[in-house]
Amino acid sequence: MTQPSTTLPPQVAIIGGGPAGLMAAEVLSRAGCKVDLYDGMPSVGRKFLLAGVGGMNITHSEAYPAFLSRYAERAPQIAPLLRAFGADALCQWIHDLGIETFVGSSGRVFPTDMKAAPLLRAWLKRLREAGVVIHTRHRWLGWDAQGGSRIDSPEGEKTITPDATLLAMGGGSWARLGSDGAWMLPLEQCGVQLAPLQPSNCGFEVQAWSDLMVSKFAGAPLKNIAIGLDDDVPRLGECVITATGIEGSLIYALSAPIRQAINRDGAATVHIDLLPGRPVDKIQAALDKPRGSRSMSKHLHSQLGIDGVKAALLREQVAAVDFADTARLAQAIKALPLTLVKTRPLDEAISSAGGVRFEAMDERLMLKQLPGVFCAGEMLDWEAPTGGYLLTACFASGRAAGLGMLEWLQRKD
Repeated sequence: MTQPSTTLPPQVAIIGGGPAGLMAAEVLSRAGCKVDLYDGMPSVGRKFLLAGVGGMNITHSEAYPAFLSRYAERAPQIAPLLRAFGADALCQWIHDLGIETFVGSSGRVFPTDMKAAPLLRAWLKRLREAGVVIHTRHRWLGWDAQGGSRIDSPEGEKTITPDATLLAMGGGSWARLGSDGAWMLPLEQCGVQLAPLQPSNCGFEVQAWSDLMVSKFAGAPLKNIAIGLDDDVPRLGECVITATGIEGSLIYALSAPIRQAINRDGAATVHIDLLPGRPVDKIQAALDKPRGSRSMSKHLHSQLGIDGVKAALLREQVAAVDFADTARLAQAIKALPLTLVKTRPLDEAISSAGGVRFEAMDERLMLKQLPGVFCAGEMLDWEAPTGGYLLTACFASGRAAGLGMLEWLQRKD
């Protein structure tokens, strides 16, 4: 008579309750693992929920080659993750949760109700039904001398010794939501290769605005413009003037090269096209029209529609004498230089660059220095612009790490 198997299911610990950690929990629980998920905050998915305020942009519909290019120098490492679980697979996964999606005019993909909370609720319900145990207010502190994970809980510090561990604790932005980068020190002490955390999708500071610029135009949107850095083709979009500089979606899309230029040279100069729909010769022709007794400000408004914050920015960056030189003024309107000298603080950034280097992991996202310890999500050394690219890679890396953990556990057994 065959005896029933007494083999216990593998016990795994997931540290971090964001998209990457929750996706790994789903993969592992479906495979029969006993999954305990720990998060330092009172509830999971806090940054995910805040990212959904104003519209939950879950992914993007653009073609794969363009999609992959958004990850810049880390595209080769992100590619296998997206091939296994890209935008289409992510949308189907959302539909399986009972949440429908639509593609916006920008190509971004949203849940039909534009909200993150219903998606997260449906997901957590499915995870709990699969047996995932979620421990909130449980903060990971690193390892003890025997290799166990130290956890600070409401009942005091305790140590856990799972069969495998996934670290998915986010980057270093929005510390109030749990992503504070405190995991860097324990990993560094273990010899794990790390890249410094830096702001990404962030605002930048200028040397100083005039008092008029700050008092009258801080918070004003710059719409229907294009911005370029170096010899790159300017990108169309909009941004916002701040009390210290400039921020917004168009600047976020360029944040990586701008930050890299500042790190290298001490400053970065972007060029703003205030009238991207008009060629420079047409602009000069409009400026050359007789203005009579009208001021140059009124002339700019009547001939080119430049007023408000655009006119203020033009005067801020162009010497008064140049306003009489219509050829130079037209060139300035098409390529207004703005020198940026530093990023805004990391904690203000939407996301962070840096973290665990891919070179520190194997193809399963397991740390070479720490067998049985895997990493996923924003704590990995990659970055991408807003527009759904951040979330897609977090989901994809969490899934890949979960599958990698299963493979490693099977080989270990």
